[in-house]
Amino acid sequence: MNTTERQANTSKTLVAAFYAFCPLDDNQREALLADLPTLAADGGVVGSVLIAIEGVNGTISGPKIDVDQLLARIQEALNSAEKPEEPLEVKRSWAEKPVFRRFKARRKKEIVTMGVESVDPRSSAGTYVDPDDWNALVDDPDTLIIDTRNSYETAIGSFEGAIDPGTESFRDFPAWADTGLRALVQERAPKRIAMFCTGGIRCEKASSYLQDNGFGEVHHLRGGVLKYLETVPEADSRWHGECFVFDQRVALNHRLEPGEHSICHACGLPLSPEQRDHPTTIKGVQCVHCVDRFSDADRERFAMRQRQMEQQKQDEGTD
Repeated sequence: MNTTERQANTSKTLVAAFYAFCPLDDNQREALLADLPTLAADGGVVGSVLIAIEGVNGTISGPKIDVDQLLARIQEALNSAEKPEEPLEVKRSWAEKPVFRRFKARRKKEIVTMGVESVDPRSSAGTYVDPDDWNALVDDPDTLIIDTRNSYETAIGSFEGAIDPGTESFRDFPAWADTGLRALVQERAPKRIAMFCTGGIRCEKASSYLQDNGFGEVHHLRGGVLKYLETVPEADSRWHGECFVFDQRVALNHRLEPGEHSICHACGLPLSPEQRDHPTTIKGVQCVHCVDRFSDADRERFAMRQRQMEQQKQDEGTD
């Protein structure tokens, strides 16, 4: 019994993170944009789905039967697309309650924004590595491990020995690869590069960029950190810390349960218990990351919003 199956015994809300690089024509995209909000409203599903020419990317939560129905509708669109065998890459976990406030389906230029139009993971990508095979790959000293996530994500958890590019946005990855990564490869002469991200989509697109730019043997973790945590027993894990997620849970531990980090509602960055207790932190107003970032007017506005949020919680009878 894996982590997801164990959680299902005690929790009622399914959280599904998914993506697929699969070309969708105008009619397929418009049909999804029309159908998904209705399905979500009928089934009490909340979350966010991005739809572009290159495919679909999203995270949703709700009752299992309704989440599965929405995923099936997306898979139906993929099955009628140019590459009918292309499946959704889905990572499942469970929560005590929905992890979004509403549902949104949005039209985008890219399902994950790199800003390099020539990159196409369907025509050029690295070698997929299943979670069960990941440890052997990263334990090899001839493997250079790259974390393709943003710096605020890497700060709270990563794999042993992984290189942090220090990027603030995935758009920054190509420039870092052309300078920082190329220098690392020249210095260390690794036999291969292994990359990972939260759910697999960023490292898959990054692997395509590296393949197109002569970086040699490139591998990426299928399903990302979430699939690894779902699959690999904690006792055998090479993961340290928590995994940042883009929903109300903020970060997950190895059991795919909400971790100890919370979010600063001023700047949107994760806070550890120590950072929450720091003298400069004022809940909802400022934190150690943003104490010098905003004006007094901004902080007053944040304080008013925090009071409104706390009043709403009291009215709803929640913590």
